[in-house]
Amino acid sequence: MAVEAGADALGFVFAPSPRRVTVEQVREIIRHLPPFITKVGVFVDSPLKAVEQALAYCGLDLAQLHGEESPECCQALYPRAIKGFRVKDEGFLERLPAYRAAAFLLEGHSEKGYGGTGTGFDWGLALKAKEHGRIILSGGLTPDNVGEAVRRVRPYGVDVASGVEASPGRKDPEKVRAFIRAAREASLE
Repeated sequence: MAVEAGADALGFVFAPSPRRVTVEQVREIIRHLPPFITKVGVFVDSPLKAVEQALAYCGLDLAQLHGEESPECCQALYPRAIKGFRVKDEGFLERLPAYRAAAFLLEGHSEKGYGGTGTGFDWGLALKAKEHGRIILSGGLTPDNVGEAVRRVRPYGVDVASGVEASPGRKDPEKVRAFIRAAREASLE
């Protein structure tokens, strides 16, 4: 459904979450995807070996690392690593230069956990982070605000989970279509 709506990439969550999937489920889904869709495994503090095995077994293109993974872990996976940062204040900016990653995913800091919490943050911090590499904007994005986010930040990409769900772990097709439409329209302005 997301691919038909125009998504460029799909994220498969291997971390504890209502969105969690198994490597077997992901491998089966990926078998049916058309070409040119980027397939991303989402991990939180998984051992490097487990990430590498999931990438190989499932046929994933990238690993999105949302925990406290080290710069060495990202380096080992480079150029297939996206490093996620939970943004509370400017403090995360000091950490970015230590990481070699294809992109930095920025999401709002939440005590609820990593990713998919719907917590936003000051997009001005994302503008500052762009000095260190490609930025994927996440956290608190919805069909109603993604256009403004794209116009203001001009990120490399946007990422959404809870902002297009009917309930935790269940995407709402209309919200997915509206989100992608709004992001694409804003990127063309």
